Amino acid sequence: MVLSDREKEILKDLISNPSITSMALEHRHQLTRRQLGYSINKINEWIMSQNLPLIERTRRGQFIINQTVFSKINTNYEMRDFQTNAYTRHQRIQLILMMLIGSKEDLSLNHFAVEMKVSKNTIITDLKEVQEYLDKYQLKLVYTRKNGYIIDGDELQSRNFLIHITQQLIRVSNGKRDIQKVTGIPNTLLDEFNRRIEKIEGRLNIRFTDEKLNAMPYILIFTLRRIENGNTMDCFYENDRELLETKVYQVIQEELSDLELPLNEQLFIALQFLTANVYFSEHEAEEIIPGLIPAIDNMVRLFEKSTCISFQDRNQLLEKLLQHIQPAYYRIKYDLSEGFEALDFQSKEFIEFHHFVQRSINPLEKVIGHTIPEEEATYITMLIGGWMNRQGETIEGRTKAVVVCPQGVSVSKLIFNELSELFPEFIFLDHLSIREFQNYYFDYDIVFSTTILDVDKKVFVCNVFQNQEEKERLRKQVMMEIHDFVASDVDMNYLLNIIKNYAKIHDEKALKVELKNYIDRDDNEKIMKREILKDEINLNELIVPDHIILRNIAVSWEEALEIAAAPLLKKKYITEEYVQAMIANTKDPYIVISPNVAIPHASPEQGVNKLSMSLLLIRKGVTFLDKYVIHAIVVIAAVDKEQHILPLSQLVKFLADPVRKKEFFQCKTKAEVMKLLNHFLQSSQKG
Repeated sequence: MVLSDREKEILKDLISNPSITSMALEHRHQLTRRQLGYSINKINEWIMSQNLPLIERTRRGQFIINQTVFSKINTNYEMRDFQTNAYTRHQRIQLILMMLIGSKEDLSLNHFAVEMKVSKNTIITDLKEVQEYLDKYQLKLVYTRKNGYIIDGDELQSRNFLIHITQQLIRVSNGKRDIQKVTGIPNTLLDEFNRRIEKIEGRLNIRFTDEKLNAMPYILIFTLRRIENGNTMDCFYENDRELLETKVYQVIQEELSDLELPLNEQLFIALQFLTANVYFSEHEAEEIIPGLIPAIDNMVRLFEKSTCISFQDRNQLLEKLLQHIQPAYYRIKYDLSEGFEALDFQSKEFIEFHHFVQRSINPLEKVIGHTIPEEEATYITMLIGGWMNRQGETIEGRTKAVVVCPQGVSVSKLIFNELSELFPEFIFLDHLSIREFQNYYFDYDIVFSTTILDVDKKVFVCNVFQNQEEKERLRKQVMMEIHDFVASDVDMNYLLNIIKNYAKIHDEKALKVELKNYIDRDDNEKIMKREILKDEINLNELIVPDHIILRNIAVSWEEALEIAAAPLLKKKYITEEYVQAMIANTKDPYIVISPNVAIPHASPEQGVNKLSMSLLLIRKGVTFLDKYVIHAIVVIAAVDKEQHILPLSQLVKFLADPVRKKEFFQCKTKAEVMKLLNHFLQSSQKG
């Protein structure tokens, strides 16, 4: 069986970037969902003919590829069965863009046609798509007889585009080779700039991530070519004292003095180093941005409060956050986040967790003076998430694993913790960049990686963020490879039958829930436990029968809010002003603390007479902001910023278990609600 050119290119993309999604493949190859499905089926037929495991596709459009497929294709077949001399249309577009941004020649249709090995008519069609790409940066493709094809527009946007397209091409298979080929960069020039960057790294006592280290020499070379061609930055950096006083600028000024660059261009290049992610750095006190450490500390405290989590090794977490957020500060402040890409996570777990981070980053935004872009907030979420679960240190007689990831410390730490939880029987020694891994001296048994590695140990390629289905598949694959068996899940009914033989069960349903919670518990749950002080008020002391209302329907969100607040208004714990303030304040989804649950509130000074809560359960739900269906409204009336924190944290934990939450929504009486709440609180306090 022979693969078509399209199928060869799709398989090549899957092998070089196993985390690519169906949607990305459809966009890259201009395919419909049905066409992509057909091609994947054909690829699997070819793979089956090679006696290899089939490529699987998840419901979220991601791919699961067995390790043997990577190893066979890269070693035995060496991709020879699906190599092609022609570029795909998507590849041509990217390389034409690279020629426009980095070539020293005047470019004509003939230049593009010869380089891409296609006709001029094909290039004319491609250039229309090139303009569509440039539209995202408010740039124009212009042709003149004197200069040929050039990119015209704001120079900062051109530089942002330069960084973005370079980093994109560096990531793909043979990307470096293609960049050098179409832009004419000689190896000697590349080696020179690699040496310059290594020297700057040494003087600043930092180490860039693999991805940034790969792209940096090309970005600097292309920047210098634009300067030589007269495309210089407008002078809006040169009077910036903050930049002029950085150690990075001082080092750049000295190390690149032979290039005789204008001050503004020196500052732009300094910003490329200031904004680059690093996996190692040693900050001196005078180099840290004023106010940044207190802002990070406040952000973490807000996060701890909103999630009821207390971090261990807190100072280490703050240092890791500083290592990432200091470069992010410059990216955001100087509008350079365009070239910084975060991975797009769409799992329900990540989205809910990310919501808490977004609610906690206001202290950072005040220091930076700008709203934090989504791609930057995503990386902060990964950093904090990667610190959530800490493991034990006993390694006797257990499989030793390392995690290798080129995307930097935040991503690799997240994967490290996810895999540690997924494989509690393994010892995870370290999370490493590719450069660190090449010089790693501890003994290990297996490697988990986001990219293909040429090593003599078992390597399992995995996605950065995996949903539950993907985790289960990875676990089965690994356990089969390592132990030739897959451990069975606990059969809860069988376990209950064993207990019945030796004890009388008073509430089998509740026992089943508790056993499941214990077996599936987070090993670090005890970290989140807190002592209940005598003067602290519990959730069941605020949500009492008189404060509970059960309804089948509510006509509108405003009506539901008024119904929910009625018990507190009747007892004069709140005023009518407070009810109206809540209605006015609930225009933002931040009050949705869990799917189908909202906690409307206003400020204490807007009419709170006593700390209180009330609950409205709506069986059929009520629509909020046209996209949320709310089944439970918990009105919170706080007298200060502290007293309601414990009951709110108990509410969050109560809602965390999906089985218990479902029972909560189905309660038909106030007594059933109180029984469920009391049982949860008793169990929590015993734990």
